[in-house]
Amino acid sequence: MFDSLQERLDGAFKLLSGDNKITEINIASSIKEVRRALVGADVNYKIAKEFTDRVKDKALGTENMLSSVKPGELMVKIVMDEMIELMGGQSVGINVKANPGIVLVAGLQGSGKTTFSGKLAYYLKEKKAKKPLLVACDVYRPAAVNQLRVLAEQVGAKIYVEEGSKNPIEIAKNSIKYALENSCDIVIVDTAGRLAIDEEMMSEISAIKGALQPTETLFVVDSMTGQDAVNTAKAFNDVIDYDGVVLTKLDGDTRGGAALSVKYTVGKPIKFVSTGETMQTLDVFYPERMAQRILGMGDIVSFVEKAQEQFDEKEAKRLERKIKKNKFDFNDFLNQIGQIKKMGDLKSLMGMIPGVGKQIKNLDIDDKAFSKVESIIHSMTPLERTSPELLNMSRKRRIAKGCGHNIHEINMFIKQFDEMRKMMKMMSNSKGMDKMMQGMNQMKGRR
Repeated sequence: MFDSLQERLDGAFKLLSGDNKITEINIASSIKEVRRALVGADVNYKIAKEFTDRVKDKALGTENMLSSVKPGELMVKIVMDEMIELMGGQSVGINVKANPGIVLVAGLQGSGKTTFSGKLAYYLKEKKAKKPLLVACDVYRPAAVNQLRVLAEQVGAKIYVEEGSKNPIEIAKNSIKYALENSCDIVIVDTAGRLAIDEEMMSEISAIKGALQPTETLFVVDSMTGQDAVNTAKAFNDVIDYDGVVLTKLDGDTRGGAALSVKYTVGKPIKFVSTGETMQTLDVFYPERMAQRILGMGDIVSFVEKAQEQFDEKEAKRLERKIKKNKFDFNDFLNQIGQIKKMGDLKSLMGMIPGVGKQIKNLDIDDKAFSKVESIIHSMTPLERTSPELLNMSRKRRIAKGCGHNIHEINMFIKQFDEMRKMMKMMSNSKGMDKMMQGMNQMKGRR
């Protein structure tokens, strides 16, 4: 995410390394590189110019600061503060207080509207204790209704469909009655998109909004389209005056233009960002955290929050007891893999850890990295999973045939598993486990 922008900004800051303080002379070349970095990230030139002018004014206002503050570090701080402001300053929540709350989802075809609708249903169900209803109002793309059905089943939400109907306004209105009859307190309306903005599309979405009077209207935009995304966002806002923006596909080859420009151009906040295909990969947008990630500082707060969502205190204590007795087994390991996978895609997760993002930017980290380990464990008998010491050569050969991996790979995995068990037992005996448990509990209590 934002790899190219991050690299170019790094280059701009390095121009100040070695200098004792900021001056008008040494700041000029750095500012020019910052502007080039933003334009290269598909930020409109006017926005980039105004941004760097503000950075320059603030930087020159620090000329008399103590020499203990390095110019490069100071510039990073100024750029980050301005970037946070450019992206909205602070996070803005979604309005779901009404009963039922109605969320209208709009956007071009291919922007990820339907997937976002499913993710939003999951988010509101799991984190806001809502009972969502997904409404299929895309009557032009047959696959959209089927996709929404699959997503509704995945997240455990009800779905409203009118087979054969080609009137999205009536479908939307009828869905509210259905929601009230079935005790659904949030209605998420997935509307039709087009390949490009047209009059018919705009009239339809405007009519649906007028009929529904939604509590929240969200515009979904593909962040990989850069400045085009911002232009589309403005065109939609002129017609339906939506409440917020959702940026999808942030895990792709995103240059950053949409994230940095949309609030300035449209005047509406980014409310959510989506970074993958699984239903858990929807995050509230925090300008400060995004600025930190763009500048290569990671996002440890989001990382800890994701870990806390999967943290089960009773399960952790059960595991601690097993580890102390050296009874941690393959079933426990499989459960831990499942929890990690629920947190999101691996590369995005690792990128949240300060200092790690830059190290892994050229690495291809596949979300299926655990597949080999899972297939090996699934090829074991229930007894073998709970008793790793039983794995003799005969059993290993049978496991190898079952999972399609060779004996060497089986031996390597079992050796690594044994070493991990020993390390975990050492940690538990040195009170490291107790400290980790206390820390997680404290963080959980502060949420």
